[in-house]
Amino acid sequence: MKKETFIKSTVILIIGGAITKALGMFIKIIMNRIVGVEGISLYMLIFPTFSLFMTISQLGFPIAISKLVAEETHNNKRLIFSIIPFSLILNLFLMVVIIMIAPVLANDLLKEPKTLYPILAIALVLPFDSLSSILRGFFFGKQKMMPHTISLITEQITRLTLIVLITPTLLEKSITYAVTGLVLVNMLSELSAIVMLSFFIPNKRNIRKKEIIPDFANIKNVLSIALPTTGSRLIGSICYFFEPIILTFSLTLVGYTSNYIVTEYGIIEGYVIPLLTLPNFFTNALSNALIPVVSRYHVTGNKREIKRKLRQVIIISLLIGIPITLVLMLNPVFFLNNIYKTVHGGSYLRFIAPFFIILYIQSPLSSILQAMNKSKNIMYDNLVGTITKIILIFIFSTLKIGLYGFLSAMIANILIVTFLHFKTIKKELCM
Repeated sequence: MKKETFIKSTVILIIGGAITKALGMFIKIIMNRIVGVEGISLYMLIFPTFSLFMTISQLGFPIAISKLVAEETHNNKRLIFSIIPFSLILNLFLMVVIIMIAPVLANDLLKEPKTLYPILAIALVLPFDSLSSILRGFFFGKQKMMPHTISLITEQITRLTLIVLITPTLLEKSITYAVTGLVLVNMLSELSAIVMLSFFIPNKRNIRKKEIIPDFANIKNVLSIALPTTGSRLIGSICYFFEPIILTFSLTLVGYTSNYIVTEYGIIEGYVIPLLTLPNFFTNALSNALIPVVSRYHVTGNKREIKRKLRQVIIISLLIGIPITLVLMLNPVFFLNNIYKTVHGGSYLRFIAPFFIILYIQSPLSSILQAMNKSKNIMYDNLVGTITKIILIFIFSTLKIGLYGFLSAMIANILIVTFLHFKTIKKELCM
């Protein structure tokens, strides 16, 4: 029965992931056609900041809630209603922080005043993103993947519709307004996901008064799992946040112009990486489905089944990732031109593509570690990889090899983190 549930959950996530990935790719194409290279470059310049604050905003709640719900030892209603108020208070604090640091970040660190309004717009998105992630965590724990899938598709369709309707009008005013609109679209798309998820919440009418009162024991249980998990994601997000800052500083130090840096960084993050992460919808589906299943095997000490799941996800991830990577490597300009109507980024794509094959197995390995209560190990592995990446970005950038130094640092991070994850799992399972 558990095997059938896992297979069913995985299939739903894969199908839903394929649809949302296709929609996401189509959204990126539309964005590129509407705002062009300048708009995409500005959006990608502020996206690390967006990613960092979303990580802090979610605080690892989805994974923690998923794990606790899957264990079936808690009152799920009290669990959810305990963590939502805590989340809202956290997000109000983050909104204030963003308003305070936005001018310094835009003008002094990123050295691009046009990013001020888009950074401020991030503050309005955070509460909606956090609430939708909490609800998705609940459904993951129940191994009900249909609500998650339908909400993601709804979210992407809403985002696509709003971009097409709003962005061209904002672009007539300025590129800054257009990019700000692209950020705010996320607020409304997350709201549509929350509405959709609420339709699937069971026994809404049977919620008793005492179940909506926050329980500090529940908050403590969630935080005991969420904080180490967030620590791991936070390290990656902090690294991502500092990427454009360090890159801009080190490249301008050796003579590259700010315009060159913003444009090339935008090409890599806006065109090259999205193409290479196409197989991620599949590995992410496997990873999300793995957590509740492996959690149960871990509680019962069934290492044999965990090993079997590990072999399965690695083989399947590679079978999907390798062919896609090879196709992109052989003719990168063809895909860039036909998808984004640009020939920029072909050499970057060919340079880094082989190493993304390793990245495709990193997400499933991380999920297995989380399910085995090894969130601290994930945090340590990411810390080592992040520190190495930050140091190498600065060193390689000063070698006057343009953005290839940045790509080399990214490759080092992929190899180090994946190796450390696998080493920890091998030790834990006595392989």
